[in-house]
Amino acid sequence: MYLNGVRQQPGRDFDRVGRELIFRRALAQEGRLGPIRWLSMLLGIAGTYRKHETVDVVYDVGGRRTVATLTPES
Repeated sequence: MYLNGVRQQPGRDFDRVGRELIFRRALAQEGRLGPIRWLSMLLGIAGTYRKHETVDVVYDVGGRRTVATLTPES
């Protein structure tokens, strides 16, 4: 389990409850951009530097290593 490329430890950073992963801190997702933000990006005035975290789960299926990227729910 990796959060933004950093390995997470079960019981310390997250818990597994059934099929769900419960993180011990809130995960940030970039929200929708408004029209003024889009316009400023289009004109090259500003970019988007909001926090957007990703969760990568590494597991084995039939002896092959597989990675699934998950999106945190609000």
